[in-house]
Amino acid sequence: MTSSLGCTDPGIPECGALQRVFFTTLIAIVPLLIHLPVYQMGDHIENKGTRPSAIVVGAGAGGVATAARLAASGYKVTVVEKNDFSGGRCSLIHRNGYRFDQGPSLLLLPRFFHETFEDLGTSLDAEGVKLVKCEPNYNVHFHDDTTFKLSTDISIMKGEIERFEGKDGFERYLGFLQESHRHYEVSIIHVLKKNFYSLLSMVRFDFLLHLFELHPFESIYYRASKYFWTERLRRVFTFASMYMGMSPFDAPGTYSLLQYTELAEGIWYPIGGFHKVVESLVNVGERLGVEFRFDSPIRNIQLSDDGKRATGVVFEDNTKEPLTADVVVCNADLAYAYNQLLPSSSFGRSLLKKEASCSSISFYWALDRQFPELSAHNIFLAEDYKESFDSIFKKHLIPDQPSFYVNVPSRVDPSAAPEGCDSIVILVPVGHLEVDSTNSHKGSKHTKGLTQDWDSMVASARETVIKTMEARLNISLGPHIIEETINTPPTWKSSFNLDRGAILGLSHSFFNVLSFRPKTKHRSIEDLYFVGASTHPGTGVPIVLAGAKLVTEQILYDRQQESRIPWRPLGTKETKASPGPLDRTQNGPYLSWLVWILLSIFLVFTTVPGALYYQNQKAGNGLMGDW
Repeated sequence: MTSSLGCTDPGIPECGALQRVFFTTLIAIVPLLIHLPVYQMGDHIENKGTRPSAIVVGAGAGGVATAARLAASGYKVTVVEKNDFSGGRCSLIHRNGYRFDQGPSLLLLPRFFHETFEDLGTSLDAEGVKLVKCEPNYNVHFHDDTTFKLSTDISIMKGEIERFEGKDGFERYLGFLQESHRHYEVSIIHVLKKNFYSLLSMVRFDFLLHLFELHPFESIYYRASKYFWTERLRRVFTFASMYMGMSPFDAPGTYSLLQYTELAEGIWYPIGGFHKVVESLVNVGERLGVEFRFDSPIRNIQLSDDGKRATGVVFEDNTKEPLTADVVVCNADLAYAYNQLLPSSSFGRSLLKKEASCSSISFYWALDRQFPELSAHNIFLAEDYKESFDSIFKKHLIPDQPSFYVNVPSRVDPSAAPEGCDSIVILVPVGHLEVDSTNSHKGSKHTKGLTQDWDSMVASARETVIKTMEARLNISLGPHIIEETINTPPTWKSSFNLDRGAILGLSHSFFNVLSFRPKTKHRSIEDLYFVGASTHPGTGVPIVLAGAKLVTEQILYDRQQESRIPWRPLGTKETKASPGPLDRTQNGPYLSWLVWILLSIFLVFTTVPGALYYQNQKAGNGLMGDW
């Protein structure tokens, strides 16, 4: 039977060129619009008699999570890591009985951590990961010696907000929570748990329906100003954009979801350090058969002869044989991977020019006494709030008066320091290196354009931090620092191959997220995938864990192995037990019967006389005519 297009079968050679183009385009686009994964040319079905293999490059949080997920899906997995430890930035520093979290120090979005372990058939508790809730969330210290306590306790928040903005301020705070809750829920459903294969992935109806609810074209600071009318509270509820490596004056309003998760779900800390989570994922992976090879830096990712397929990795050590696999997942810094581990490409070079997040000067101090004036998490905000962020993100300088974060792990986990002592971590955000060179930072405005002397720049930042903490807390801190370790942009770069020393990867401006963010699969090399801070969905340990699930499912769908997925795949609806009689949802009455009666009477006495007035005025009979 001939179709209305005059073609018996769009797949046979007799079809006209236009018909073939039409149907080919239709077949390619429809899966994108209905959320199905896209199968590339060359995707293949594995021989059911063989066990597929995978290599994961990098044992960061994303790498170990992806390795464990692939192993749980039946893959033979090998992880190669250049360092002698797992976790990457999510690792520990030990010094004479003191322990410091080198990177992340507060656990947010706990649902992603629980989900990861549950998908692997275990739990945080079963793996010995004990989470403790930090209360308060933060003490925020201002230049005028006032302190604001951020907490999940609604009564504490009521008192703190009313102290500065009165009772109306607390009502506005509840409105802020409502908006940030919306950002949180919509982002998780439509962004963090969805892959964006191409620009067409953004034209999904359900995503477009909610896009403007996320306020992506307004800054966090602008949205907060709608609800908080004092500069003090605007600062309190916007500084968290630093977690994304962005200024609150530039970060999309969507990211108020960070404040929401802190205020609604709390800030948590794993006893033993944040690395305990990664260590547990390594243990789970090993039980599932994952092989970890530490101290094994690679020279490059090995490609097929035609350069169109990833086939394994080549080690820097020439005595080691190249390792081959069906799939390669790269957890190394994305710009480093494209420019050092793969053949030169225009896309790789473009990554070096993309907007990057900030870097940091991080101090790890062992103190010979405790300072109860410090809580587990502390923020010291600069007097010139906007200028301090502009220095970092627009001028790529080290601010003269920076805002900085102080973590005291020993406050919630005594094992982090000897008895009667404190271990503290100070993170001072600074601009990233200008180019991939240790001497390319602009320094402060006093050293701009000069060859960088990192010793003097670190000394200046150290002096500023100590003076600020001593003045605002009325303590003597400097004499009690008995040991010190320091990370700077150059050390972040050299230790973890971070492009420009940017500790959070690429920026999260609107045109660096969603379909605009680098994809989880290489655009032209088959069987090569990426997971980490600079790929979709973004930076931060919980977000990277979400990315590990996305990329694992993408691999299995691409290879037509979705039946191997042992957990409930993303995008499928969760089946829930039928609710009991007390749990069935019912729409409550919008208005009481008394209000309906009063409203009806009001309408009658306003509408009828109004109509009579109009008719009589039109007839020229005065106000009420002969009525």
